[in-house]
Order: sequence, then C-alpha cells, then structure tokens
Amino acid sequence: MIRPSLVLVLLFVLPVAASAADSRAVPSSAQQIQLSFAPVVRRAAPAVVNVYTRAASDVGASAAVRRDPAYRRFFAPGEDRLGHSLGSGVIVDPNGTIVTNQHVIQDAASIVIVLSDRREFAADLVRGDDRTDLAVLKINTGGEALPFLPLKDTDDLEVGDIVLAIGNPFGVGQTVTSGIVSALGRSVDGINDYRSFIQTDAAINPGNSGGALVTLDGKLAGINTALYSEGGGSVGIGFAIPGDLVRSVLAPSEGAGHRIVRPWLGATGRTVTAVGARKLGLSHPSGMLIDDVVPQGPAGVAGVRPGDVVLSIDDKPVADEDGLRFRFATLPVGATAKLGIWRAGEAMELDIRLLAPPETPPRKVTQLKAGGPFVGITVANLSPALADELHTDDIEGVIVLDVPRGGAHMRLLVGDELLDLNGQAIGDVGQLQLLLPRLAGPWRATIRRDGRTLHLAAN
Repeated sequence: MIRPSLVLVLLFVLPVAASAADSRAVPSSAQQIQLSFAPVVRRAAPAVVNVYTRAASDVGASAAVRRDPAYRRFFAPGEDRLGHSLGSGVIVDPNGTIVTNQHVIQDAASIVIVLSDRREFAADLVRGDDRTDLAVLKINTGGEALPFLPLKDTDDLEVGDIVLAIGNPFGVGQTVTSGIVSALGRSVDGINDYRSFIQTDAAINPGNSGGALVTLDGKLAGINTALYSEGGGSVGIGFAIPGDLVRSVLAPSEGAGHRIVRPWLGATGRTVTAVGARKLGLSHPSGMLIDDVVPQGPAGVAGVRPGDVVLSIDDKPVADEDGLRFRFATLPVGATAKLGIWRAGEAMELDIRLLAPPETPPRKVTQLKAGGPFVGITVANLSPALADELHTDDIEGVIVLDVPRGGAHMRLLVGDELLDLNGQAIGDVGQLQLLLPRLAGPWRATIRRDGRTLHLAAN
C-alpha cells in the first residue's frame, strides 16, 4: 500500500566529499567511520520549510491533510483549527521559489510558508501538476536572498549513494534521518503518472511530503512524496520524485502559463521482455518496442517504425516503457532530441522534434440531449492533447467525460470510448449528435475500456 507522506530530504557537500563517480569509497578506518553529517545538515536545514494552510474549520481542511495519519492522530474530526500543518517544502531559488507535493497543498484556501528561522510568509501557487504530484510556490521576501538547493542531474545518482532526509514527521519538528539510494527508476503505481522514482531507506514518515532528497555534492536529487507501509510508519521503503522531473515543472513551456505542456511522442509500445530481447537480437532486455506510430506525429516524422526499439534519448538509457515516458516528460517542448534506435539487428540514431500534442480535432465537449440512455452524458472528441490530459493512448474517436448519477446509462463509465452505436461507426461528436435522434431502442453500443473492446446493450 502506498501512502502519501510528508518529507524533506536534503544533502549538502561535505568538505571531504568528491563528485567524481570513481572517487567513491567505503570507509577504510575507524576515524573515517566517525565522520559527521553535521556540516551537511547545517547547510541544508535553512532550505527546508514547513507548509501550512489556513482554514476556518476541519470541514475546510484539505482532503490530503485528512488522509494523513498525523492529522488524524493530532486533530480530532470536527475540531476547529485556524491552521493545519500539511508538510514540507524545498527552496530551489534564492528569490523564494519553493517546490512541494501537489497533494500537500491541494484544496488549500491559503498557504503559509514557515522558514527554519520561524518567519512566516504567505505563498502564492505558481502552478500545480497532478501528473507529477508537484507544486511550485512563491513567497515575497522583499528582495532578501534565501538559502536554496540546486537541482541534481538524476543520471549522476548511483545506488548506494548516501542521502539525508530532513522534514517534520508527525509534526514533532524538524528531524534528520540518513540512508542510501536503494534503487533508481523504480516503477510504482498510484503516486504520479510517470512511475519512475528514487527509492531510499532514509526514514520517511507522514509529515515529510514535499521534502528534498539531496546528495553529497549539495544538489537536490528529488522530492520525497510517498512511503510503503502497512502501519503508517517508515519501514525503510520511501520514494522520491527525481530532480529531472522537478526541473520540468519549474521551467514550463513558453506561453503555457500555469499549465505544464510536455512533448508528445506520437507512438505507443511496450517494455522489451527477455523473450522479446532474444527475438530482436538484443544482448539483454532493455528499451520500449514500438507497436504503433502516428504517421504525422513527431516519431513518425523522425522515421520511427513499428518494430523499432527505443534504447536511449540523448544518450541516456531507456530501460522500459515507464523510462521512456519519464525521459520524454523531462524534455522541453520546441527542442530536438536524439533517439537511440535498434532496428533489424542494427543500432542507429534519429533526430526527433519535441512538439506539444496538437488539439486536432477540437475536443467539442458536449452534454448529449437526446438518445435514450445517452441523455445527460458528456462526451468529447479525442485528440493527442486531450489524450495526454486523460492519460490514454488512443488519440481518435469519442470519449465519455461524465456520466450523471442515477438513471440507466448502459453501464457506461468515464473514460469509455464509443466505437459504434446500433451498428453505425462513430467518428466524432458531431456525427454522434446527428445519429442519436434517428435511433430508437433497443440500444447496442461497442466501446473500448482499458484496452478491451466491450459490447453493451439497453432497451
């Protein structure tokens, strides 16, 4: 069970720390074992903040707070409070830019940041991104430069690197724990859409979400966001959102405003298995096997074909389908990337232009007014842009956005794609609107749901 936690994980440069990978070494003497992390903590702690919301009562409190075991422990349901401690945040810019988890500040009426010196500042929400579970906040310090953590290149991390967690677990006050990077690129469902996390055994507990994971070169490796636990406490399995994904939220596409726009691949595929690797002539299972390519999409224009295996992006390895999704999410729209491809037993490189998913055709969100069991249902035209928002691989057809409560609606669910009705194919919302008044029961519909084709019926 994955539970959102509230953590801050920060590491700063030790005087004896070296950044080169080949300089890493295990302690070789008792004197080395007695070295302290205190210099790291002294530098890191000021960049760790507490995040609060202000609400008039428990009813107005964030749903994320009420789900937190720390909240349920210290605040009885229905008990009025002026403020609710939600979690932690990390200052990533001396001008007062702060990153935390989206679930920490979601539904907050107002947000207050408390610095390590106990000064309080009202915070503005710059942007929130449910897909990454990250939020960017801004405070006005009147021009005062604040201590901050620069971002770490995720590819510089190695399993075994030492990390520190600094946060406010269970509301007891700022606390420091230590551990190592236990795994990289860990695929975990239920946290965000990109499922590529840094795993650490540094103790992370409820109250620490939004904190920073920092390496010994003094950079922010990731934002701690969840823990694996059966009882609500740390069992040594915590997860952080990698710094490369944090960077993509801090620097959105030009002209996107509050929205986060990410590149569109224009192709779908699946992780290469051990059996597949042997058939493809690969030395080991790696990459994503391309199944379908949109002809005029970025991948199609770049020359990607079904049967190709994407092994890398800009010389950074792609381990699997989740890895490709993660790599693409960290790249800026408008740039060009280099795809490492395996095709028919040979390696090659293709240049791909990183484009935003197009809004073609227009979504035309419509609440249906006719058609028996379809009355009241809201539908829209699928496009690459809408498919990206809804996290579906299909980019054509008509999708169900809302089904009203009550009434007989053929057991349709939000996310269903309408393929045909009473034997007539449905291409877009306009065609569906023209078709419905001319039909009568019994009703028969073919839909696609979670990759399966289903047949529904109603009188």
